[in-house]
Amino acid sequence: MPKQFVTEAVMLAIYGELLLTPVPVEYMIPYTSLLELYEFLASDEPLMSNNEDDNHVKEKIRELVDYLDEPLNKKKIQKALNMPWAKSPYILIGESTRVSVVNAMDTAPYGEFFDPVETELLLVSQREQAPLLTDQPELIHRIIDASVPVQVFDIDDFQFAVEADNFTHHI
Repeated sequence: MPKQFVTEAVMLAIYGELLLTPVPVEYMIPYTSLLELYEFLASDEPLMSNNEDDNHVKEKIRELVDYLDEPLNKKKIQKALNMPWAKSPYILIGESTRVSVVNAMDTAPYGEFFDPVETELLLVSQREQAPLLTDQPELIHRIIDASVPVQVFDIDDFQFAVEADNFTHHI
């Protein structure tokens, strides 16, 4: 059984190490997070402060979007959109990595602390009992401050999270 994490689609594009794991890993991504990839590509706003890094990240986002838009992958994603909280059949991203898209529904239980995508990440994490993986320290602090019952890992702790035998400690 692969280790499961909930994360944003852009994380897979930005952090290549997420695709090169020593053990099988499944990333569950809310559908709205996937839609953000198209917004990033259409926007003139830089994602990174360095122009070279920004171009690289946008190229990686384009590659991920193109891959997910391939007919078989698109069909799997569309299957999840038929019902609230449906999870797509997994899409292989690497030798030991796969992605599932979740048709999460923001029911706004955390609306005062989190934006809609963050809320969906939290809800998927709770629903699937899978840790949340993020590169945003301020999101981690808000999760702690709001006492949201999810386990969260900073991207810098990803190797530790993958190598951990179990995920029993919740924040």
